[in-house]
Amino acid sequence: MTAPITTTEGPQAGPQAPAPVAARRVFWALLRRDAVVVRRELVFFLLRTAMQPLLFTVVFGFLLPRMGFVRRGYSSALLPGVLAVSLALAAVQSVALQMVADFGFTKEIEDRLLAPIPTWLVALEKVVSGAVQAVIAASFVLPTARLIMGPIPGLSPAHISLVLLVTVFGAVTFSVMGLYLGSVIEGAQIGLLFGIVVAPMIMFGCAYYPWRGLDAVPAMKYAVLLNPLTYVAEGLRAVLTPQQPHMSLPVVLLALTLIAGFFWRLGLRAFMKRAIS
Repeated sequence: MTAPITTTEGPQAGPQAPAPVAARRVFWALLRRDAVVVRRELVFFLLRTAMQPLLFTVVFGFLLPRMGFVRRGYSSALLPGVLAVSLALAAVQSVALQMVADFGFTKEIEDRLLAPIPTWLVALEKVVSGAVQAVIAASFVLPTARLIMGPIPGLSPAHISLVLLVTVFGAVTFSVMGLYLGSVIEGAQIGLLFGIVVAPMIMFGCAYYPWRGLDAVPAMKYAVLLNPLTYVAEGLRAVLTPQQPHMSLPVVLLALTLIAGFFWRLGLRAFMKRAIS
């Protein structure tokens, strides 16, 4: 008689649940995905965000000074403003336009919302991605505009760390603003983004004239303080061409911090509401 076969092994374990993925890794994966898309479309991205500032540079920084219609020293006030405009356009467009498309008919935003991270981190990734793209656009426009204008009186590269600081503050501010606009604007209303928001922001953001120059129009001087572009342009004047009249840099950084916090609160609330619906 053969003895019964016994085994010391326990019962077969069922399929194991996959280990949870750290939210940090998912966040960086989403950011890398956006970076790949930007790298593949870098030429079109730069054309979309840098064309308008560079056209202003050609007309007001190259042609009109050589025709004698504006003083040659005007380029010192113009260059920081052109840089601020490129920063604003890149950040707002990179976030708002993409979100309008994601929330559109195809509902591509659902792919991100299904990621194993909190919904607010999806919104934060949009903001970080837009800010990085804005810095890239500004890094392209600054040397290109300088090349078009030629020598600029008082242009100083000595404070490169402060230039980067103001650039990052401005990029984050406009990226958060893009989060809010992209969450409240429908695809059919995208024209409003440029006609009612972006165009007035650029024209009344002290990009093409210093804020101190509005002393002759006191009402406008204080009205433009509601425009975040005013602080970015004035901050860049403070660090790029400090001999030009400009706002105090601490005031600029404080104002941008408050504006960014305000739009982050509004933008996150609108994003969460849109995502749930």
